[in-house]
Amino acid sequence: MDSLLAAAARALTLGNPVAALKHVALRHDPPALALRAIAMAQLLEYARARELLRQAARGFGAHEALARARCIVAEAEVALAMRELARSPRVVLAAAELLDRHHDSDNAALARLIAARQALLLGRLEAARGLLAALDRAAMPAALRATSSLAQAELALRALDTTRARACLQSAKIEADQSGVPSLQAEVERAQSALQLTAARTLRAGHEHPLRLDEVEKLLASDAIVIDACRHGLHVGGHWQPLSRRPVLFALLRALGEAWPGDVDRNALIARVFRTRRPDETHRARLRVELGRLRALVSTQMRVEATAQGFALKAPARPIIVLAPPVDSEQGALLALLADGMAWSTSSLAMALGASQRTVQRALGELELAGQVRSVGRARAQRWLAAPLTGFTTALLLPSAWPAA
Repeated sequence: MDSLLAAAARALTLGNPVAALKHVALRHDPPALALRAIAMAQLLEYARARELLRQAARGFGAHEALARARCIVAEAEVALAMRELARSPRVVLAAAELLDRHHDSDNAALARLIAARQALLLGRLEAARGLLAALDRAAMPAALRATSSLAQAELALRALDTTRARACLQSAKIEADQSGVPSLQAEVERAQSALQLTAARTLRAGHEHPLRLDEVEKLLASDAIVIDACRHGLHVGGHWQPLSRRPVLFALLRALGEAWPGDVDRNALIARVFRTRRPDETHRARLRVELGRLRALVSTQMRVEATAQGFALKAPARPIIVLAPPVDSEQGALLALLADGMAWSTSSLAMALGASQRTVQRALGELELAGQVRSVGRARAQRWLAAPLTGFTTALLLPSAWPAA
């Protein structure tokens, strides 16, 4: 590597892309193109960065497998930043194996970190956990250790283990300071501040109380019956009953839980659950059927009893608490993904949410009409953006942030 390339590489390591470009901006040899691409990526010019990386990869000969593997890893990182999540992780993991064989441990670790972060965005938490556990942190430079610690902290937050999350973030702060990369230090600070923000609300008998993540963790560890409207399920004594695939039953359970220890009027229950302003006998018949299903589902934890006006939950030995998201929105998970400030494609949003593209398109259209999201580009180049959600953390709204069934 000549002196200009070495100087550009040092500048990029320190997070100074402008200085790097001064050294290689006018060069068109493959190594210089690759360094220019990384600089453009650090300047958030992702499309141009990807184009330069592809030019560099074509410029390296067949005998330069190591250089081509490095280009694959860099392009995978750009794709991650562009939220293009359809790429198979096998390509970047194969590049990691090749880099290991050539004793380029730093870039191999970066490749595995990229695959782990992609898995996190898609809610594939076990895959991310396995990739992170396989990293040799002792051999990694400070910047990669900080990125690894951030990913470990996110895994801990998804599992509602705030003690481990704090420890991981403290490690990330030390490592980010050692790296001297300002953007990494700012990312760690944002992650630490999120622990102090509202993560959810409890709803009981018409009263609302905000909770931080550590307070949510304590609530779920208590003896309370928790109707979890963030992740659509029921917590009872450490047992988790998912109800995300039974939306009518969950809507009934939440409505009754919010009124506990009081009852809910029949017509009000029909209006809320079935979304009709004019209930008739068919709605009343359907309500009876669904209440029968709900009674069977929760029979070991509580009872659903008829009252003079409607229905009520009864659980003599335990309090019943509804855990609601920090904002009431049917598209909370979608907004949580877009809150990272990155431009997402519809296909990537659909993959992360486990929904069809058509469903996501309809939801985005509704949010766009409400002024909550905006699009840039057209057709296949269309991307979606949203302003950051301030005042609360989205940890409980992210896809697949569910306890194991």
